[in-house]
Amino acid sequence: MSSATLDVVGIGNAIVDVISSQSDDFLQAQDLPKGMMTLIDANRAQTLYETMGSNLKVSGGSAANTLAGIACLGGKGAYIGKVGNDSLGDAFRKDILAVGVDYHTLPLIDGGTTARCLIIVTPDAQRTMSTYLGASVSLGPKDIDVQLIGSSKITYLEGYLFDPPEAKKAFKYAAEVSHKAGRMVSLSLSDGFCVDRHRMEFLKFVRDHVDILFANEVEIKSLFEVDNFESALQKLRGKCKIAALTRGEAGAVILTDSDTIPVGVDPVEHIIDTTGAGDLFAAGFLFGITHNYSLENCGRLGAMCAAEIISHYGARPEVSLKELLFKKGFK
Repeated sequence: MSSATLDVVGIGNAIVDVISSQSDDFLQAQDLPKGMMTLIDANRAQTLYETMGSNLKVSGGSAANTLAGIACLGGKGAYIGKVGNDSLGDAFRKDILAVGVDYHTLPLIDGGTTARCLIIVTPDAQRTMSTYLGASVSLGPKDIDVQLIGSSKITYLEGYLFDPPEAKKAFKYAAEVSHKAGRMVSLSLSDGFCVDRHRMEFLKFVRDHVDILFANEVEIKSLFEVDNFESALQKLRGKCKIAALTRGEAGAVILTDSDTIPVGVDPVEHIIDTTGAGDLFAAGFLFGITHNYSLENCGRLGAMCAAEIISHYGARPEVSLKELLFKKGFK
């Protein structure tokens, strides 16, 4: 087996985030379930965008945010995701290349426009997302770069992309290519509603293909249809090599066949926006795994990256995570 030249390749929905600060009354008026991600069509996206008023536009997408975080830590990564042949697609490409992530997926020439996620941030820093998937759902097995997958230590898959049938085929193909090359496969469950839609398929995919699983407390309880976190841990143990489970203010838990490792939170003076917290936790954790850190320190790295991201608006780091890593005493 040849040596890997990349740490992580991520596959997900290539999205531009549109972020606006609003009250809880706005969520009620727009019938938006607080703290959740809802899929919307093009007409709803346009109507909601016009209603949001002033906003901030930043390139996003869960797996893309994770790869941006890995690059900011000094890791080597690549991304596979579909954009439209439009100005937002050009902006996405420019942004992800600018942070040091390889990105060569061809745009969709005839079809949907670039995906966008309309994010409402309420005063408690909670984020509510309405996502128009646009061109991103056209990603399929033909977009999987076999050489790229084979040269990456870990292939990281974004659960949000599990909805389109062709994307599911792409996930399975990428996982098979990765394991054939002797590499590892990681999956983020992404969202509780996403798990509700695909529970049985997720369970099978985790059992058959996943080495490293990421989920938050809501998602993992939904996956196993249990009411408490401890029950979910018992059902999850042995299903994959490593699970990294985030619990908000309660920190995180790293689970293996034989160990349960608690991880504390990294203190944040003011929580501004929780968008991307899970994405950046995954960035720190995967960077740690690919650079031979202990599982406990992988968790600490994840907590450090998540703390940085929730201290400001947007899901891309605003400071050098590499410098922060050394300040925190990681070597």
